[in-house]
Amino acid sequence: MKHDYKAQGFKCGLEIHQQLSGEKLFCGCPALIKKGAPDFVFERKLRASAGETGKVDLAALHEHGKKKSFEYQGYVDACCLVEMDEEPPHPVNREALEAALVMARLLNMKIVDGIQFMRKTVIDGSNVSGFQRTALIGYDGFVEVNGRKIRVDSLCLEEEAAQVVKRGKDKDSYNISRLGIPLLEIATAPDIMSPDECREVAGHIGMLLRSTGRVMRGIGSIRQDVNISIKGGARTEIKGFQDYKNIPKVVDYEIERQLKLIKDKKKVEESVRKAEPNHTTSYLRPMPGADRMYPETDVEVIIPGRVELDVPETLEEKKSRLVKKRGLSEDLARLALRFEEKNDYSFEKDFKKYSSKSLSPTTMADIVLIKAPEVAKKESKDFDVLKVKDVLFSELSSGKIALSAVNDVLKEFAVKGKVDFKKYELLSDSETEKIVKKIISENKGAPRGLVMGKVMQELKGRADGKKVNELVSKHLK
Repeated sequence: MKHDYKAQGFKCGLEIHQQLSGEKLFCGCPALIKKGAPDFVFERKLRASAGETGKVDLAALHEHGKKKSFEYQGYVDACCLVEMDEEPPHPVNREALEAALVMARLLNMKIVDGIQFMRKTVIDGSNVSGFQRTALIGYDGFVEVNGRKIRVDSLCLEEEAAQVVKRGKDKDSYNISRLGIPLLEIATAPDIMSPDECREVAGHIGMLLRSTGRVMRGIGSIRQDVNISIKGGARTEIKGFQDYKNIPKVVDYEIERQLKLIKDKKKVEESVRKAEPNHTTSYLRPMPGADRMYPETDVEVIIPGRVELDVPETLEEKKSRLVKKRGLSEDLARLALRFEEKNDYSFEKDFKKYSSKSLSPTTMADIVLIKAPEVAKKESKDFDVLKVKDVLFSELSSGKIALSAVNDVLKEFAVKGKVDFKKYELLSDSETEKIVKKIISENKGAPRGLVMGKVMQELKGRADGKKVNELVSKHLK
């Protein structure tokens, strides 16, 4: 399902929400989403309040009209009085603030002179207080994707909402362990020219977020909202993308929906819609406006110029360095970055520590990323290669064991959980030559390939293959 997006006046922008790891934004509770039976439960009702302009937001009025009550489920090791709105917010989490400022730099943004948190009216029950605290960090930035510059209008630091447990006609239930987790909200300008480009921009910004080293991982930790419009239609915000790769299909279906309404001469209303699993969208609520914001007086204004920043290398830059400086292939470098993110591990530290004539960075990466998974699959034994790699790399780097012994070492570790490295230590040249002579003597007249195979089987990786080859050639008449 492809469209002539230019002819249709297609406009598209992204909003990306990324949870940060560590502690919550306004208290010392861990950024930990709990499951299971709650430790305590309480109920509230919420009402719409006027924003800074003195008007009540349309989306808030829509929720107020439902006249629902809300049940909140909490956990003593992940929630406190701040989440219950029984205690004022604590000073802002400095690590989360630094992560936001670093991300602003990665997005080439201008940083505000003073960070003022605002209250954003939210009365669908997802915030116990009836508002979400949010602050503008950066503005007027950009990213470059496939040679095109996509403007990034804003980066905000805000608190995550509570997690829906159950919705009912008169009452909704929420898990407040998620409430208050630091959240970065990034909004692009409507510069995106196609659904495929939208997916690529989302992937690029996701890469930059992961480059900070401060983000949470897993399902639900990052969410993409897509704002689109076409000629004769209306701006529509699509929420609920769990996988950014589905963006093109959902956007195309939404274009089809609006085109059908236009063809039937029906008005297309501005709205917020939900991305469904079958790539269609369903109505959620009216589009919110600016009438729901007012200043948060319980949180001090922060001067960002006083915060020292260490802007990290992006994942794309790191991949390029692994290829150009360390000699890894593109595929191996990509695998290395994924492994590092998943396991909180740095190949670069080991490259600096163990690289030698006997052990190259490519070989180290290959052992961890290729050979270890192959051994685990063959032996049907899952094992953590990081628990054995230090000793293995040290032995290989110093030349105490040969590369040909690696598979046997990994197999032994997979089966026994430990390795006797002494039995893999290289033999002296004289000991190796003695074994070569013995095999040749026992297999007189045998072809060279058979002799070589028997020698290598006898040595079991305890001699350098090149040296063995030279000795066989020397003594085989």
